[in-house]
Amino acid sequence: MELNACFPCKLKAPETFQEFLSKRRGTFQEFIQKTKETLCKYSEAVSLLEMDRTKHTANNNHLRVSSSTDVNLGPSANPQARPTDFDFLTVIGKGTFGKVLLAKRKSDHKFYAVKVLQKKVILKKKEQKNIMAERNVLLKSLKHPFLVGLHYSFQTAEKLYFVLDYVNGGELFFHLQRERCFLEPRARFYAAELASAIGYLHSLNIVYRDLKPENILLDSQGHVVLTDFGLCKEGIEPEGTTSTFCGTPEYLAPEVLRKQPYDRTVDWWCLGAVLYEMLYGLPPFYSRDVSEMYDHILHKPLHLPPGKSMAACDLLRGLLQKNPQHRMGAKADFLELKTHVFFSPINWDDLYHKRITPPYNPKVNGPADLRHIDPEFTKEMVPNSVGRTPEFSSCLGTSSSNAFKGFSYVQGDEAFLN
Repeated sequence: MELNACFPCKLKAPETFQEFLSKRRGTFQEFIQKTKETLCKYSEAVSLLEMDRTKHTANNNHLRVSSSTDVNLGPSANPQARPTDFDFLTVIGKGTFGKVLLAKRKSDHKFYAVKVLQKKVILKKKEQKNIMAERNVLLKSLKHPFLVGLHYSFQTAEKLYFVLDYVNGGELFFHLQRERCFLEPRARFYAAELASAIGYLHSLNIVYRDLKPENILLDSQGHVVLTDFGLCKEGIEPEGTTSTFCGTPEYLAPEVLRKQPYDRTVDWWCLGAVLYEMLYGLPPFYSRDVSEMYDHILHKPLHLPPGKSMAACDLLRGLLQKNPQHRMGAKADFLELKTHVFFSPINWDDLYHKRITPPYNPKVNGPADLRHIDPEFTKEMVPNSVGRTPEFSSCLGTSSSNAFKGFSYVQGDEAFLN
């Protein structure tokens, strides 16, 4: 694919693209720390980020939780699931609280992606509510074709384990990194499957809040699988709002930056940003200067370089409308996107039932084929501790299990879904 098709003259140079890629791998908190000096030029963004940082950072010297949860669940509240049930083979992802590993269950030799989270780190950052929210969203999202499925979860004294569908077609981020941008039919297909997934979450009164290429996987056939529900917010009715400052800098909606109450339309803004990036190679308001990027998100008109269809440009203008009340999806949510002319080639029933052949096939040769998994992950050694079931944790004691009371889950226990 020609470079000019992905980087029109008014966009940043390829060097900027590479800088963008390198920064994207850091966590949000790491990103804040690295760019703090730059943000000092922009007092509004600094104050917002500092408020969020204060809210989400715990005192490292205090790991105690409320005595109201003073019930020790033991190494695993589900005696049928233990780390020793698995052979942990390869690191396939990582984040602030732990790693995602390819694992083979010894009893049936099936492959899973097991997300292993460190309780100590979660407690230090006071993120236990978000982790439990992620589990709750996974429980509710089992029946949608474009959302990652949870098989079961369990815990030891030191760690939490999500046993998830194994998806090895690669992150959308990985494919964008390699190809720089996609032609419209391919971008439309991914955007449609993402819109279907987001619309389903909204029907459950869940706002996703962190849509970005790193959280979008492709399965072995090339269908989208949305993963990582750590920033989801439950209980947001159609007219409801929330105000937590969270997300990823390049994709923050203006109302989130302004610390205003926001609603489910933040997800449609993020979808617009991802669609823009798929078509043009960079997020819509990207700048290497973070303070300038925030200023662009808040004030700069959307720039649509030539070469895209009128339908694509109209959809991008609708999704990337700075005023959330005028944004596409504000009135009828997912229905507004389904009826937009950009998606007119899509039969939504066929899409949902995966009767549409994906425009790209990863062509993986079974579970052991890791060609689409970022080598940054796979080159890491698998920690020995992930496969152990500790008898006692002197550093955490019983309070760590108490903080995650009710975490463990076995697929088929529908009581948790009501």
